[in-house]
Amino acid sequence: MNETYHLHLVSDSTGETIASAARASLVQFEGVDVTEHVWNLVRTKRQLQRVIAGIETKPGVVLFTLVDPKMRSALEGACRQLQVPCIALLDPVIAALSGYLGIKSKAARPGMQHVLDAEYFARIDAINFVLAHDDGQMTKDLNDADVILVGISRTSKTPTCIYLANRGVKAANVPLVPGSSLPAELFSATKPLIVGLTKDPLPLVQIRRSRLKSLNQEGETDYIDLEKVKQEVAAARRIFAENAWPAIDVTRRSIEEVAAAVMQLQERRAGRVT
Repeated sequence: MNETYHLHLVSDSTGETIASAARASLVQFEGVDVTEHVWNLVRTKRQLQRVIAGIETKPGVVLFTLVDPKMRSALEGACRQLQVPCIALLDPVIAALSGYLGIKSKAARPGMQHVLDAEYFARIDAINFVLAHDDGQMTKDLNDADVILVGISRTSKTPTCIYLANRGVKAANVPLVPGSSLPAELFSATKPLIVGLTKDPLPLVQIRRSRLKSLNQEGETDYIDLEKVKQEVAAARRIFAENAWPAIDVTRRSIEEVAAAVMQLQERRAGRVT
């Protein structure tokens, strides 16, 4: 039976940053059973005392993003007494940046990374745009998009658009449906980067079957017929080539990797990378 390890994530803000970093690190260790204890919005001495009591009850590695010097010192001192590792997650990054830039970081304020600035509102605007332009909706203003993803069913168009929106990219997606024409607004759009998404037919059929099964629709149709799907994929690739739209094969890529590839195409189009 595997031993369970405890990981305490302590933050004076929402805890999103530290949780993301912890999970990205944990995936590097196979077969490790870890229980996360998330302590967020820790900003008072009383709150910190509860955190320390929790660590004492279930000792384990402590990762923290506390900016108040007294709070940091108290947590680090308690962890030394309990003999558990205590790691200030952002310190090495801030120190490296400070050394490289030759300047000190600003006076620390809890939650500074979540200040409601122009970038934050750009993300909210992008998310609203994605929701309004999902699956071929609102085609009349497609030219307002930063990116338009075009692809057949189950090529990750919607989740990729949502991921891009969280990076401030206004993305729309247009489905390629056999027997249906693409909207004229797609071909007249000049501002957005238009990207085609494609996938190998066999795994595409498997995903579609799973989708139909979840909807209790398991009858045989062209939607999951391998030969028909091969034709569908080939037709999509022809459309991408005819319109000189760059295409991304999503078969072996995660949503994050597809979005990263799209953003790289944006950078190239803007001439910022070669």
